[in-house]
Amino acid sequence: MNGLQGKRVLITRPRAQAEELIEKLVSLGAIPILFPTIEIAPLEDTRFIDRAINHLGDYQWVIFTSVNGGDAFWQRMQTLGKDERAFKGIHVAAIGPATAQALREHGIVPEFVPREHVAEAILPGLGDIRGQRILLPRADIARKALVEALKAQDAIPEEIAVYRTVMAQPSPTALAELEKGIDVATFTSSSTVSNFFAILGARSRDRLGSALIACIGPITAETARSLGLKVSLVASEYTVGGLVTALVGYFNHDHEDIS
Repeated sequence: MNGLQGKRVLITRPRAQAEELIEKLVSLGAIPILFPTIEIAPLEDTRFIDRAINHLGDYQWVIFTSVNGGDAFWQRMQTLGKDERAFKGIHVAAIGPATAQALREHGIVPEFVPREHVAEAILPGLGDIRGQRILLPRADIARKALVEALKAQDAIPEEIAVYRTVMAQPSPTALAELEKGIDVATFTSSSTVSNFFAILGARSRDRLGSALIACIGPITAETARSLGLKVSLVASEYTVGGLVTALVGYFNHDHEDIS
C-alpha cells in the first residue's frame, strides 16, 4: 500500500537542495511540484567570517546549526587556505544528523549531536560553558533563541552570518504547476513558509487549497500556524528523510490531526 502514489507534493526548499526530496518522492510514486521560495546566496561582505576563521583557536566551541552553515564555513576556509586541522583542540557540535554528516564529509567530526534537532537542544550537551567563547556560523536571519540560551549560561556566544537567505522568484512554469492544484505542501524551514506568503500575497491560502500542510519540525510548524495555516503533519525526525517517512506514515495509516 502506498498512499503517496499520484499525490502532487509541493516543494518549497531551495532548488539546489531539492534533489533528495524530489528523488524520495518520485520513488514513492508522488509527483513533486518544485516551487522554491528561498535561495541560498553567498555573503557580500566576508570580513567577519574571515576574522573568525583566522582566529578559530580563540573559541572553545563551534556550533553548526545547518548544513548550509557548515558548507559555507568550509568553502570560506578553503578560500583562505585552511582545512580541518584548524579545528584541532576545538569542540564542535551539530544540530542534527544531516549537519553532522556534512561536517564529516569535510573531515570535521562533531562530538555532540542532540537527539532533538533544534538549536536549543544543543545546550545540555555542552557541559559547563561559563566564560567560554562559542562561535555560531549561521544564516543572516537565524533565530536568536540559542544565542540567548548560551548567554543565560554565562557563555560568550559570537554569531556570524556565513550565508544569506534570499527570496526566490519561482518561474511562470512553477506557478502554473502550483495553480493546477496540490495534495500536499511541504515546508522545510520558517523562511520557506514566510516567503511563500510574501511571493503570493493574498493568493497564498487559495493556492494551497485543501492541501495537507507538512512541516519538517516544530519551529517551521509554529511559523506556519502563525500565518494561519492548519498544520496536519510535523516530522518526528527533523530531516528530509524524516519528513518523507512521516508523509508515508500519514497516508498509509490512521493519523491524528495535530493542528
